[in-house]
Amino acid sequence: MERPEPLWVNSSCANGSLLTLTCLSWQTVCQVIGNVSPTISPQENLTLDADWMVQVENKYGFYIGLALAIFSSFLIGSSVILKKKGLLRLVEKGGTRAGDGGHGYLKDWLWWAGLLTMGGGEAANFAAYAFAPATIVTPLGALSVLISSILSSYLLGERLNLLGKLGCMLSIVGSTVLVIHAPEEEEVTTLNEMSSKLKEPGFLVYAGILLVIGLVLIFFVAPRYGQTNILIYLTICSVIGAFSVSSVKGLGIAIKGFFAHQPVLQNPLTWILVLTLVASITTQINYLNKSLDIFNTSMVFPIYYVLFT
Repeated sequence: MERPEPLWVNSSCANGSLLTLTCLSWQTVCQVIGNVSPTISPQENLTLDADWMVQVENKYGFYIGLALAIFSSFLIGSSVILKKKGLLRLVEKGGTRAGDGGHGYLKDWLWWAGLLTMGGGEAANFAAYAFAPATIVTPLGALSVLISSILSSYLLGERLNLLGKLGCMLSIVGSTVLVIHAPEEEEVTTLNEMSSKLKEPGFLVYAGILLVIGLVLIFFVAPRYGQTNILIYLTICSVIGAFSVSSVKGLGIAIKGFFAHQPVLQNPLTWILVLTLVASITTQINYLNKSLDIFNTSMVFPIYYVLFT
């Protein structure tokens, strides 16, 4: 077969120009009918980035979540030791102990290092849930109990008896069983949806009971029995901690809405959640420090983990 004569092609890429495409023994002619920008639009670029992120998450998501969960457990378990060290240094300097109402630990960099380490651990734990299932992340979170117990044994000279070691193991088994058999939660994606959920009678009764229990423990029970019973301060931390969990959930939704250009800052619920989170975290830190100052770390953290979970 004779090869066809090549067609004339314009040297420019203006409208109406002809382009010849050759592949081995085949040849075709195309005509330009419109101007197209050579650059990729921002929407297409975002789509490519999203596709790349989805591919990475599908391929390595489980291992990323696994690594984040283990890293989180190490940070949280270590943070308790750093806090305890800071409280012990305050006692050595002759300052007022946290158990007696003192706040001199706020001037100690070691205590702040423990607080920041715990914050980093909680952030890593929060991120782990985005990659790995809760049935993997939550049991690994219980490793922080073992890590704190091991580190307190070597760094603080505290010892766990047989019952204490058994309690640590039961906390891991219990958290695993709890997550495996927990009902699936209804997904809430906007502040308006969360606002309607917070107004439901079930949640109002639940929040009211927790608030009453917390206030009774703080003003009546803790002054009398807090110095001698390890459960008092830790129960206060756990009860008030329920409000911090709900606040963090709501603020996570608000942050997503903010980047989606939604008017979340004009929503009163956003600021209510911020104030609730600050108040609950401040209360938790105060009474957790009291517990760490009075009782052994190897007993405080396992009990706190079980009650809070």
